Amino acid sequence: MESLQRYVQQASGQLQSYLPDLDQEHHRQVSEQIGKQLSAEEVLQHPEYTHVNWDLKYDKRESINVAAGRGGPFQITYELHGRGPRKIVWIMGLGGYMTTWQRQTKDFGHTEADKYSSLVFDNRGMGASDKPLLRYTTSEMAKDVVELLDHVGWTEPRSVHVVGISMGGMIAQELGLLIPDRICSLNLISTAPRIVRTLPYLENLRNRINLMVPKALNTQLSKVKADCYSAEWLAKPDETEYTVEPFPTNGDRFAAGELSKRLSPGTFTRQGFLCQLYAAGFHHKSAAQLKQLADRVGRERIMVLHGRLDHMIDFVHGEMLLKELGGEESGITKSFHGGIGHIAPFEIRHEFKRIIADRVEKTEQIGNA
Repeated sequence: MESLQRYVQQASGQLQSYLPDLDQEHHRQVSEQIGKQLSAEEVLQHPEYTHVNWDLKYDKRESINVAAGRGGPFQITYELHGRGPRKIVWIMGLGGYMTTWQRQTKDFGHTEADKYSSLVFDNRGMGASDKPLLRYTTSEMAKDVVELLDHVGWTEPRSVHVVGISMGGMIAQELGLLIPDRICSLNLISTAPRIVRTLPYLENLRNRINLMVPKALNTQLSKVKADCYSAEWLAKPDETEYTVEPFPTNGDRFAAGELSKRLSPGTFTRQGFLCQLYAAGFHHKSAAQLKQLADRVGRERIMVLHGRLDHMIDFVHGEMLLKELGGEESGITKSFHGGIGHIAPFEIRHEFKRIIADRVEKTEQIGNA
């Protein structure tokens, strides 16, 4: 445990001190393309800032113990939205909270609450869930999800639709190997079977870590925008529902969400982030394991979605994932998109809803085979 504590304390400094800024030109170009964005101070003063996290009334919220005998028990906090028969579990990525899914929570669990039930939760290490000091792995985090699904009673064959983004997509791959017969559709968003371009990936992770350094906050917010989103989307007027008045741009709303997350005491910690980073960085599924995943879940139930401008998990990873699962010719659904970055649920929210709804409908018709 002491060695792990030293690792957590040292990893952030090592990444920041020894990795070159490999993407300086990319960050510069995106900053030029998007033009003026609000500073962190201006975002905090904007009248919409206090409303950036929506007050979506859940049908159920609680914290449950998981991982007894696996380093726990510790608590995972979840919410259920909606009462419909089509069950979707949304698995968030590195450093994200369940509230990051609020657009999808509203679109599925509120606007169509009689059709869908949406299960959102904070992964271990983030938000309202516990942040144990352990070596996190995506396989162990997937076991947390299995215990959560057991708790809420989502245990029937072919009854669960899984949507995982980034690290959440890595967890979803592990989940598919653990409970393939329960999965009706497996939707892998902006993710990878393993990281093949290590230095650029770690550089992007360093940018995320640097968000916790107050003296560089505006610079690092700018870098993370460039890593995760297209310049075109960042520069557009705020497209999201507002309470008082919209932010000037989509990029400003994103910055507001990031600031709100990091300024909430105890919910975003360096220790929790680095433990998740360890899990994402060491996720590794071989071609043989991906074939097994596809065989067990069923290729017609799996979708790979990736943006061609993804600068956090490069597009090559989406191509590799699709190919090693068996490719489009084997029945895997390919959903590749030009002009968008890492966070498709933000950039193409309405199309993303249509895509997921379509996957739910089509795979529900397959039956329990």
